[in-house]
Amino acid sequence: MVLALLSWIDAVMAASSQGFVDSWSRLERGYRRPFSRAARRLKFAFYPLLACAALLWLGWDWSHARSLDAAEDAIFDKVIKWRPLEPKPSGRVVVVEIDDCSIEYFRIQNQGGWPWSRQRHADLLDVLDRAGVSAVGYDVLFPEASQQDPIGDATLEAMAEGGAGRFLFAASRAHVDFDAGAPLRASAGPSAFALRPRPKDNPPVAVLLPYGEAMTEHSAITNITRNEDGVLRDIPLRENVGDWALASLPLQLAIVTSKRSARSYHASVRPNWRRDSRLPFVSAADLLADKPVCETRAPLPPLRGRVVLVGHTAQGLNDAKPTPVNAMMPGVEVMAEATEALVAGTAIDSPPTWVKYVLAAILVLLTVFAFFRGEPANDIDSIFLATNLLLLSVSFVGLTAFGYFFDIFASVGFVSLCFGLCRLYAGVQRGRAVGNNDFLAGFDPDVDRWLVMARLRFASHAELDAQSAARRRREYRRRLRRFLYAGRDAVMLEGVVERKSWLHETLDDMTVLVWKGVDEAAARRTAQHDLDALYIHLNEHDGRLDDDGVVKVCVVAAQIDDGRDASDRGERLRLREVLGRVLNSPGEWPLSGANTFNAKEGLNNRGTVRDRRKGPRTDVV
Repeated sequence: MVLALLSWIDAVMAASSQGFVDSWSRLERGYRRPFSRAARRLKFAFYPLLACAALLWLGWDWSHARSLDAAEDAIFDKVIKWRPLEPKPSGRVVVVEIDDCSIEYFRIQNQGGWPWSRQRHADLLDVLDRAGVSAVGYDVLFPEASQQDPIGDATLEAMAEGGAGRFLFAASRAHVDFDAGAPLRASAGPSAFALRPRPKDNPPVAVLLPYGEAMTEHSAITNITRNEDGVLRDIPLRENVGDWALASLPLQLAIVTSKRSARSYHASVRPNWRRDSRLPFVSAADLLADKPVCETRAPLPPLRGRVVLVGHTAQGLNDAKPTPVNAMMPGVEVMAEATEALVAGTAIDSPPTWVKYVLAAILVLLTVFAFFRGEPANDIDSIFLATNLLLLSVSFVGLTAFGYFFDIFASVGFVSLCFGLCRLYAGVQRGRAVGNNDFLAGFDPDVDRWLVMARLRFASHAELDAQSAARRRREYRRRLRRFLYAGRDAVMLEGVVERKSWLHETLDDMTVLVWKGVDEAAARRTAQHDLDALYIHLNEHDGRLDDDGVVKVCVVAAQIDDGRDASDRGERLRLREVLGRVLNSPGEWPLSGANTFNAKEGLNNRGTVRDRRKGPRTDVV
């Protein structure tokens, strides 16, 4: 019972599989044969057309959407999170956070919650000054004087004046729509500097400034513009307004500590974003209370000589920003990462944007040219994959060890798409050349009674060394494929043995071409026409194959399926014997521009061999 059930299941699966394969084959032929007919008309013009389309798209993308740039940003996000090692912070930048613990500590002390008094901010700045910090960036807006704490306002203003530029306060750049009626000129904006030696354009600019005169003088903008996809990767260091620029808080801190000119810095910086090895953090309450009152990250980092960023990280207060490593990174930490990149020199460098477009264009041209010359060997696929893996490894190493991101992955991906289209089209050309039924109608012995088979091999001259001879054989096979892929009447039989097998070196120089015809004369005329054209194709270039060797040809003609074989051997077995003869026959002639040895009238002079058994007649030249 069980065996019967298993047999029934096996029979059903076999029948279903056969039906599916037949149906799928008909479906494939339904769309592949039209492609084959189109490829026969288009020939190798497809590749220059693909190159033109690819270059036009690259030019359009560069001037419009910049999709390659956007794709590269997404790849950067993955690479920076997947890298095995993160660079440790230099320790030169410290974040003092006004966190939930700091706010709750003073609320419990009955000293008020948030917002803090101006006096408390002044006290925090005083503690940092006494600790010997080199500079402080205060990422908290003080747009108006406090009615409840005038003494604290005065103290904070005095701290700004006494710091002589070491203490920088936050200013906010308003939307450009508000510039027209603004009383402030760009040259008088926060930390403004000229972009050119003799600035002329000095338009009005709308900026929300701190309330005090000294605080206004020592302020910098804290606006951060995200990338187009909403993720913050590159932090702008200035806001250009006419011939002037307003420095950002990280840029002004770097200027104060390094004494470099503002124009010596780039317009933006890409920090070496970290997920695990974050910058040193200190709770503001710990500094104000002069003891660890919050959950500390012991030991507390040293502050002397450090650049400090002060800002709120408490829930509901911090202006969180999405970054490649953290979807909710506090704004003060973003500022600190930018400052770290400038002060410690750890910014991520990458080639200019135009490099990836130029590289993509060059690689596309090389890829298309390689297929235009003739379908490359399948080894190029493995080489292409290995190259991509190598580039990925180089990118990981460069980003981890040297802070350099070689952002060419989107370019390689675009080239891979073009490579795949080229390989797909070459597959259509090859399918027709080798007689694949999905691309070319099957052989009908009732219509085409005669076949002509030609064995071709390239024999290099004896004076060539082994390396030169191998190179010329590869060139011969490439030109032969290009000749047949262009759309000929011949069908190519390759793969006598598996490629790279132990017999491949012996048989890799052999190719068999097959022509069909309604009679012997028609089949031979077709064969001679293609062989004459093949000779011209092989020798029309500067590197003539005749200069380094000769293509030798052996031709066999056979009549098949004449209905005279009623034995169990059948006509197909006799046809295989014909193939065996063309592979084994010792007679061969050099390929020339007029291959008269293939003409029927030449057989009587060359000799005729007839099959003495009942079956197909075979003439071997």
